[in-house]
Amino acid sequence: MDKKKILTRSEFKVMHILWTLPTKGAFTSDILAKYETPKPAYTTLATFLKILANKGFVKVLKVGSMLYYVPIVSLEEYTETTLGNAKDVYFNGSFTSLIHFFAKRESLSEEELNEAISILQAQKK
Repeated sequence: MDKKKILTRSEFKVMHILWTLPTKGAFTSDILAKYETPKPAYTTLATFLKILANKGFVKVLKVGSMLYYVPIVSLEEYTETTLGNAKDVYFNGSFTSLIHFFAKRESLSEEELNEAISILQAQKK
């Protein structure tokens, strides 16, 4: 994956806020209002938004003298690309190896294990 398309933790937080807003877009002050404490400084958030625009994650619309940010990459697209890349890079493209890795490290309850099996079986149909 192009490093430009990987989000830092702080960038992901901004995108997550944008993805979960009912309007699917917001002004900087609207995004800042959705942060739990500690909130970043307004200028820090503005910098994150500029970076996200440069990376191609958000479109910037000028509304009067203010900037309005709209996500142009969905959470689903980002997740698919990121996890697909992890599978390819760390597990030689093997979904089975990825599942094995996490199954060994997670303490899955019987209920979670059965749910995972059901999901995988449903994919065969």
